[in-house]
Amino acid sequence: MKTVPAASVILNAPPPSVQLTFDEAVEPRFAIISVTDVGAHSETTGPVTRSPANPDTLVVPLRKIPEGWYLVYWRAISVDGHPVQGAFTFAVGPNAGPAPQFKIPHISATATTTPLLIAKWLAFLTTMCAIGLFVLRILTVRPVILRVEGTTLRAVSIGFLVMSVAGLLALPAYIEESTAIDSLKSFFAFGSLVPLWRTTAFGRGYVDMWICFALFCVAAWAALWLDKPDRPQRSVLAILSDVGALAAAAAVLALPGLSGHAAQTPPQNLSIVLDWLHLVSGSVWIGGLLGLLVLWRTLPVTFRVSALAVSVPRFSNIAFVSVLLLLGTGIWASFNHLPVLAALWETSYGKVILIKSGLLLAAMLLAAGNLLRAKPRLVAASDLSESAARLLRRLVTGEAVLVAAAVFAAALLSSLAPPPPAFAEEGKALKDVGPGKVSAVVRQAGYTLQVLVDPNRAAAPNDFALKLTKNGQPVRGANVTVQFAMLDMEMPNQEYQLTEKQPGVYSRATPALVMVGHWGLTFNVTPSRGQPFTALVVDHATG
Repeated sequence: MKTVPAASVILNAPPPSVQLTFDEAVEPRFAIISVTDVGAHSETTGPVTRSPANPDTLVVPLRKIPEGWYLVYWRAISVDGHPVQGAFTFAVGPNAGPAPQFKIPHISATATTTPLLIAKWLAFLTTMCAIGLFVLRILTVRPVILRVEGTTLRAVSIGFLVMSVAGLLALPAYIEESTAIDSLKSFFAFGSLVPLWRTTAFGRGYVDMWICFALFCVAAWAALWLDKPDRPQRSVLAILSDVGALAAAAAVLALPGLSGHAAQTPPQNLSIVLDWLHLVSGSVWIGGLLGLLVLWRTLPVTFRVSALAVSVPRFSNIAFVSVLLLLGTGIWASFNHLPVLAALWETSYGKVILIKSGLLLAAMLLAAGNLLRAKPRLVAASDLSESAARLLRRLVTGEAVLVAAAVFAAALLSSLAPPPPAFAEEGKALKDVGPGKVSAVVRQAGYTLQVLVDPNRAAAPNDFALKLTKNGQPVRGANVTVQFAMLDMEMPNQEYQLTEKQPGVYSRATPALVMVGHWGLTFNVTPSRGQPFTALVVDHATG
């Protein structure tokens, strides 16, 4: 990302505007660029617009500002729907004076709110359950009608109908809430929000997902209406309806990856396929579990065990493949998204992956119980008892709850930005410091560097200093800059010149740590005599 003016620059004349050039096109209607003086007074004279010369550049006009320091705070929506935001300062000189203590707006790594997270969870849960219920009904439990006289699959079909209607309502609710947050409007401002649904690539992806899901529902309803499970052979029209519904379902589950993390993670084609397989296997698993519970609850006691003895072995075989795919694609995708293994326990994104994995592993243990205990008891001719069905119900209920919780974790995960490639720099750091006041000594290229940060708090003014010595003597007259790189999310780097205030002590006061998280502080040192070198320290800043 490029900014005009550059971060921390001192200009001889006031700029007519502030320009931010991104790596991809962003939507001005979802962007904020505020420019304020020391007294927090706004200096902009108009709205954010797109540059006619470059669609990736956003411009906000300024009034003729006097000498002094200014804070630029910006927020935009990336192509995968995540907020990209940051802050930097610049000055108008030549008598701007030292950098003041700005009050920086609170910046978080995600725009996710509790209502938005719940809306996203419900949208994914209902669509996945609807697709899984359809697969169970049309492919897995259909032979029950022929093999167990007196049974019916009407309850499973009704369950699918309920979930499909719920999905048709949940998806637009999620799109509306997401658009409301991006545009900083109320959820109920339908007239101004609905026209913005397809403004971003992320919004277009989820609107297309809703359209594909509606097509899937129509095709699936037709398939269930045409299907006659009491006949061994399906009609040509029923087969065409089944194929159409399954194709639409495949499209539904591909679109989140095409408009989310997967499409932004190289190699893109592989990431998209992994994401699609992950959602397909999860849908078949959770929808099938829900369908088995519906069967258990609605079938008459006299037919229950016999019907489950036909259904459970068929579903177990499908579920076994689904679980393997879910586990394999999840692990592979995690390695694709995380720059280093340490990001698993050092970033919010990685921690949610661990939580999701734990929930899925617990569900897999219950699935193993079903496979090793409930399934053999059901198929054993000598054990057509209600106790086998009760065991199945308890295990399947536990599985379904855990998988639903894992879907919630997945919704949270897709709302967080993966750690950027810069996070891999942490492994090259000479030392990890913070949280709290920093006084750390490192050695590089024959020099001793004492790094000082006080009070080391995010979104607050901090004093940064480097005490530079060699062979116990202060190193004077060096050129020292420090570059700040946010390691937890994509953000433009900031670089500041440190001034020698005492012999061998180079310092500057600046609000450079604009958000909580891990920061890479790269000190670039050019001694007056000797070769230049760099020293990287990772600092954990808290609020």
